[in-house]
This record gives sequence, structure tokens and C-alpha cells, in this order.
Amino acid sequence: MHEADTVLSEAVAAGAVPGVVAIAATPDRVIYEGAFGVRRLGEPAPMTLDTVFRIASMTKAITAAAAMQLVEQGKLALDQPAREVVPELGTPQVLEGFAADGKPQLRPARGEVTLRTLLTHSSGFGYDVWNADLCRYHRETGLPAPRSGKLASLKAPLTFDPGTRWQYSIGIDWAGRMVEAVAGADLETVFQNRIFAPLGMTDTSYLVRPAMAPRLATVHARRPEGLVPVQLPSNTPREFFPGGGGLHSTARDYMRFLQMLLRGGAASGARVLAEATVRDMLRNHLPAGVEVEPMRSSVPESSNDVEFFPGVKKGWGLSFLINEEAIQGARSAGSVTWAGINNTYYWLDPVRQVAGAIFTPILPFGDPIVLGLLDRFERAVYRIV
Repeated sequence: MHEADTVLSEAVAAGAVPGVVAIAATPDRVIYEGAFGVRRLGEPAPMTLDTVFRIASMTKAITAAAAMQLVEQGKLALDQPAREVVPELGTPQVLEGFAADGKPQLRPARGEVTLRTLLTHSSGFGYDVWNADLCRYHRETGLPAPRSGKLASLKAPLTFDPGTRWQYSIGIDWAGRMVEAVAGADLETVFQNRIFAPLGMTDTSYLVRPAMAPRLATVHARRPEGLVPVQLPSNTPREFFPGGGGLHSTARDYMRFLQMLLRGGAASGARVLAEATVRDMLRNHLPAGVEVEPMRSSVPESSNDVEFFPGVKKGWGLSFLINEEAIQGARSAGSVTWAGINNTYYWLDPVRQVAGAIFTPILPFGDPIVLGLLDRFERAVYRIV
């Protein structure tokens, strides 16, 4: 039995996770894949390598790839004012606080929102889940939440001037709107035609197709009494496809995307991105003096407080967290990573030329048990590469 099999199967046997799928690969071959447990507690359907997961913010890297395809074509530019493409960003406002009566206090933003600031979470936008002021703003104004699928949700204010801080945000939803405006098609169409078809990602879509539905994993909430299945609707009406989340995929499909990046943008018989573009995406783009900040939860049922690699210098590429120092026994300095809110995670190590992913269907985000499982799985992978 592979060491990773032991790590993953023991987590399921202990009841730490209902089920898990994990995969690791070099540019040219899959070096590990395994599936353990069940898709939903109390039901017999097993986790399989083709189980479909709600990958949430793992969508962001795919949106960034689509945007960079348009940058290569000269149709978008990283430092072009975003308002030139999406006029709704013409007069952004910064939330400075609230009056005694609860009315939000706003002022005009100083500086430009650009594609670069949107992709690096330095635009000033945020998420109500990790910003108490935005959480209050949504409550006071009735603005729909980002996960509502309503376009009005994007009308949230900034919480700082563009380029002055880092804050995890709806910025890549706006980047997706820029892609749609220039491409003349919605993100589902853009992704299918320009990324998924060339990579053979047949099980990846915003929509749960009939062939995918029986394989969809149920999200489970970790509560004091244990893991509880949560019934989340599929294919509910939405007003737009969000660049920041919403895709469904399998571990095998997502690994095809990561392998494309490991190969410098090349796919089987096709080129998705130029090699120079991939290198650019994987480097730190934060302005001097701007650092990645811990994510402090305002909605505990959705997320724990999260800080990846405490004490390690970090940067942010074009949609990725970068650890700028090596993690002993694991990923190299310069590796990139991100995740989905339902505790799906991936990493890509351009030095050791290996990528890995671990998918579980659990809320809230930043689950300590899953993060520990990810660490043990990653270390098992590095012992064989």
C-alpha cells in the first residue's frame, strides 16, 4: 500500500472526513491517485476518482488563465483601467465606516482598479465572509451576498484604495466580467471552448450536467455533534457565471489544468498559454510593501480564521498564493496554491515539477483536520518524487 493510501484511508476510518479524493502528478504522468470513503454519510455510494466536487474558488485560477489568454491577444492589459472594459467600475467607492444610524460612510477611491489588482486581490474589494465591515454593509443595505448569483452583489464598495493592501476578494468575479465583455461570451462558453476542450476536462462546468449529477459529492458541515450532510441546490438560476467560484470538477480534470501549467501552457496537441505567460502568472505581483494578510472570519459557519504558512514570507501571483520560502519536507520556494471554500486544495511546485490536489466536501473553510490531511498527503508525495 502506498503511504498516501494509508494517510487518506485512516482519515476516513477515523471519521475525520466522509470521503476524500487525492491526486499528484508530474508534467507528463500521474504519480498517485486515490479515493476513499463515501460521497455522502449514511449512503453507500463510494468516493471514486471521477467524483464531482463543488470546487468554488479553485475557479479563480481558470478565470485568470482565460484573462491571460486575452492579454496575450492584446485584447486586455494587466494595467489597463478596468473601467475601460466594465464601465461599472468607473467610480468605485471606499467604505470608511458607519454613521451612528448605521448608514455606510463612503468616499471616492484613489487610484485605478486594474486587471492586475483584481487578480492579486489588491483592488480594494473584499468578501463579507472575511471582512466584518463588508458583512455589516451587506446587512445594512440589503446588498445580495457574493454567493447569491446576483449581479447586484458585485456592487459592494472597496475597503481600501487600489494597490495599497491585500484582501481576499470578489476581484476575480470582476476579472471574469472583463473576460466576458471582451470575449463576447459568458464564462461557461469561454472556459469550455478555450480551456476545457483543449485539456480534455469533460467533467468541469458551472452546470451539473445529467452525467455528472449522480457523481456529485454532498457537502458536510463540521459541527460539535460531528459531520452533517448539507443539502445545497444544483443548477439554481443565476444572473452570471462568477469568475471567483462556482465550477464543478473532478480531481482528475483539475489535474489536467495543473499539468498544463507545469508544462508551461502546453496541452496534448494544443497550447493554452504561452510559456512566458505561465511564468508571469506564477510570480509575485503584489506592490512593494503589500503583504498577504490572514483571513479573519466574519461568518463562522462558512470559514474558520485562515492563515496559510504562518511565519513564511508569502506573495500573490495572478490568482495564486505563493510561499516564497521552502516548506521543509514539502513544497519548494516559489510554489503556488489555492483552494475552494468546501475544503478542496491544490499546489503546484515549478521547481520540483510536481502538482497535487486533495478534495473533500466539508465546511467551514480552513478545516484544521483537512489541512492536516493535506500536509500529510503532500509529504507522502514528496517522498516519491
